[in-house]
Amino acid sequence: MSRAVMVLENGQVFTGRAFGATGQTLGEAVFCTAMTGYQETLTDPSYHRQILVATAPQIGNTGWNTEDSESLLGKRSAVRWVPGTQANEPYQKWSADFVDHRDPGKIWVAGYAVRNPTRRVSNWRAGSSLEDEMIGQNVVGIAGIDTRAVVRVLRDSGAMRAGIFSGDALGTVDEMLETVRSQPSMAGADLAAEVSTTEPYIVEAAGGQAKFTVAALDLGIKANTPRMLAARGVEVHVLPSTATYDDIRALNVDGFFLSNGPGDPVTTDRVVGLTSEVIDAGLPMFGICFGNQILGRALGRSTYKLKFGHRGINIPVLDTRTGRVAITAQNHGFALEGEAGEEFDTDLGRARVSHVCANDGVVEGVELISGKAFSVQYHPEAASGPHDAANLFDKFVHVMETSAMEGNRS
Repeated sequence: MSRAVMVLENGQVFTGRAFGATGQTLGEAVFCTAMTGYQETLTDPSYHRQILVATAPQIGNTGWNTEDSESLLGKRSAVRWVPGTQANEPYQKWSADFVDHRDPGKIWVAGYAVRNPTRRVSNWRAGSSLEDEMIGQNVVGIAGIDTRAVVRVLRDSGAMRAGIFSGDALGTVDEMLETVRSQPSMAGADLAAEVSTTEPYIVEAAGGQAKFTVAALDLGIKANTPRMLAARGVEVHVLPSTATYDDIRALNVDGFFLSNGPGDPVTTDRVVGLTSEVIDAGLPMFGICFGNQILGRALGRSTYKLKFGHRGINIPVLDTRTGRVAITAQNHGFALEGEAGEEFDTDLGRARVSHVCANDGVVEGVELISGKAFSVQYHPEAASGPHDAANLFDKFVHVMETSAMEGNRS
């Protein structure tokens, strides 16, 4: 087995063996505490330009299948073309339960660091192994290192720039460290356009009969999000991150959704402005993860970079109004300023901090007190993770129902 090394920005070096493709990869080193769901995690666009360290000691047991990925490697092949209309171009349209078994899903992480990759795949749905998929997509990884030690460094010193080197990319420690330190920081990174769809597409409501239509701004959307909306009778128009308010208004939708995604929310001035326009027009709005930070900025809140972030599927979140705690899936390195239960005035109406992390008090949700706009920092669509917060999609549908009734009365 060929040698590989992981070099951290602080100069620490961890030596192991090559896992996946050989070569060089650079990114921000972060860790995820999830015990399961590595395929969904690796295909989450929010991990773009990050080297992921798995805290679970054994990875790869269930191999790789064509059903669980949260991103597409290519376009879905069996779609129906329907007449358009943005710029008179046709949309792609498919049902929420459609699966293209020729598309294994795109891996978005920059690199993967694990302790003990499984020697044998054991799952009836597996079409290949994790390592085979990493090789096929040229994802450089490292195995056989003490991931507990790496995580301890990241917890103590914070997420930092890193690199994995193997094969011909191996050099002296000084050379590799210089390469690691020369890469840009995640702070100030504008990455949403790099993971967004370039063309709009539609995910049909379950059963083909839509009760509502939603415009979803793709900042790195996970596949399960439109699926969860579709299951509730919502037709989802997924739009590129460059979409404008005029694009949204032309669709005559009932609601607006802001997705998860990678990068620093301080770079999202244009989308913050778009969000303000949508709310000011009275359109119900729901945001997840990156979308929470964008809504928060539209409400006048500032953001900051967390020391090592929240990444896992067992993170407790407190609803400050009800006292209810939900166990949630999370993946974020930035957060909103604020305190639990804090209420504040904004140009869009009075708002409050609706949710906080029970572990450290980090803001996990904001909302307008009117109820027309709300967002959470965690992932109610899970994939993978617990389903405690899935009712937030029901809440969004209820807000659209209420808005429709108010419109009918006026």
